[in-house]
Amino acid sequence: QMDDFRAALLMSHGFNDWNVMPEHSWRIYERAREMGIPSMIYYHQDGHGGPPPLELRNRWFTRYLHGVENGVEDDPRAWIVRGDDGRENPTPYPDYPHPEAQPVTLHAAGNGNGTGDLRTTPPAAPAPEAARIVDDASLSGAELASASSSTARLLFATPALSTALHISGTPTLRIRVAADRPYANLSVWLVQLPGVGETGDVPSVVTRGWADPTNRNDRSRSSPLDPGEFVDLEFELQPDDQVLPAGSRLGLMIFSSDQEFTLHPEPGTELTVDLAGTELLLPVVGGAQGVRFR
Repeated sequence: QMDDFRAALLMSHGFNDWNVMPEHSWRIYERAREMGIPSMIYYHQDGHGGPPPLELRNRWFTRYLHGVENGVEDDPRAWIVRGDDGRENPTPYPDYPHPEAQPVTLHAAGNGNGTGDLRTTPPAAPAPEAARIVDDASLSGAELASASSSTARLLFATPALSTALHISGTPTLRIRVAADRPYANLSVWLVQLPGVGETGDVPSVVTRGWADPTNRNDRSRSSPLDPGEFVDLEFELQPDDQVLPAGSRLGLMIFSSDQEFTLHPEPGTELTVDLAGTELLLPVVGGAQGVRFR
C-alpha cells in the first residue's frame, strides 16, 4: 500500500508497544528505504507513544518541510534508546538493524519444564528430544517465566553471559511441533533472566512472537492439525534492540496460550515439541563473536 508514498519519513516507535506492534513501523521503514525515500527511524524502550527528541525532529522538518539544506540526510539513519538511557538520549546507528548484526543459531536441549539449556552448538545426542506443554491460559506469561518449573511452558536458558549481548533486529524461530487437538495456540517469549545463583530479579521480556499452527501452509487459510502429527513452522518474533548485561542469561520460553494476546481455550491441549527440529535465529551485533558465556 506504499506505492504512492512520497513524503520523507521520520518513523518513531516503542519496542515495548504491544498495542501497535514494532513490526508495523519496521515494515514501513524498510519499504520506504527500499523505495529510495529519505528515511530515518527512532525506537525507544517504552510502550505506546513517544516522539523523538526535539532536536532530531527540528532538523528533520527544517530540511524536509521548510527546505533548508542542513545536512540531516547525512546523519545516522537510526536512533535507538538503550536500556534506561531515556528517550532524549538515543544512541546513533548507521541503520536499523545494526549493520554488524548477524544471525546466530541457538539450540534448545534438556528439561524445559524446569530450565533447559540454550546453546550455540546442537545437542550431542543424535536422537530427537521431545518436550511437552499442557496449555493453561489462566497462567500469565510473567508467571510462567518466573516459575522454577511448570508443565504449561518450556524454558531454555543460556549460561551467564561473560560480556554484554547486543540483539538488534528480528529473531526467527523454527519449530517442529505436534498437538493432540486440531487447533492450538503457539506463543514464544525471549526473556532476560538473572544469572545462575542470583535471586530477586523478575524475568523481563526482551521480545515476543506468536503463530497459529493451522496456518502452517498459508497465512490466510486455516488447515486443522492432524492430532499427533508433527508440523514445521518458521516465524518471526517482534523486532527489537536490547543490550543484555554481562552476568544475565537469555531465555527462550515456548508455551501455548498467551493470556494477553491469544484466545483462551479450555485448559488441557497438549503440545509436543521436537527439540531436534527447533532452533532460534538471533540477530547479534558481532555475530557468533558477540555471544560469550562464563
